[in-house]
Amino acid sequence: MTDPSRTQPDRIDEQTARTYLITGAASGIGRATARQLSARGHRVIGADLKDTDISADLGTGEGRALLAEAAADLGGGRLDAVIACAGVADHDPVTVRVNAFGAIATLTGLRPLLAAGRHPRAAVVASVAALHPTDPAIVDAVLADDEAAAVAAARAAIDRGEPQRVYTSAKHALVRWVRRAAVSDAWAGAGIPLNAIGPGIIRTPMSRPMIGDPEIRAVADAAVPMPLNGYGEAEQVAPLLDFLTSPENTHVTGQVVFIDGGADAVLRGEEGW
Repeated sequence: MTDPSRTQPDRIDEQTARTYLITGAASGIGRATARQLSARGHRVIGADLKDTDISADLGTGEGRALLAEAAADLGGGRLDAVIACAGVADHDPVTVRVNAFGAIATLTGLRPLLAAGRHPRAAVVASVAALHPTDPAIVDAVLADDEAAAVAAARAAIDRGEPQRVYTSAKHALVRWVRRAAVSDAWAGAGIPLNAIGPGIIRTPMSRPMIGDPEIRAVADAAVPMPLNGYGEAEQVAPLLDFLTSPENTHVTGQVVFIDGGADAVLRGEEGW
């Protein structure tokens, strides 16, 4: 029997091909998504620290500005879809800079290019970790667009022995920002669906150190229980991002779509509703 996760998606014709900008395109979910879209006949502009069309560090203001400028140039002043996959999982304030401020800057900075595109769509990779305990100071600072305060709060969390809250807080703040922004005039009012996805544990270069260490893996499994098929592959996440950023998605917006093997349902149960 053919594994449905390995089947090739239908190829489109030149008239319906779209131009995508994908951050984090050099590895993991970003790379898998770029490959799927390219295989279907779409044009993909990849961005990452290196080995892509645009080399930019989204942990810095300079890198974010470079991304917007290069995307406008390479896209000819327009984009049909943006998928923000870039992320890190370091116990360092850079995690807040990249995962929260970098992702939000990607979406807001490229929104004018989307407004000029055809059937514009946007999606960002969050995490099921957004459901885990957070540091309110980090979350509040991100939502207030105060990067200096968020970095200071991240350092304080690390200093008091709660480094894991830097990652969870960055992702939590990101999904709250998506919920807020998606229904605004700039997004829904302009006809641009904006969504987040919440992966569970996906086998990528970022997760390899965690799942490769039996001790850390046991902790991760307890924090992210995945009763349906266990860990995922990046190639299994790509089709979800493909749909959310396709013209077929006309009404899904402001959502955090979990692709986590059931972790959200285990962690929150029916109380989540």
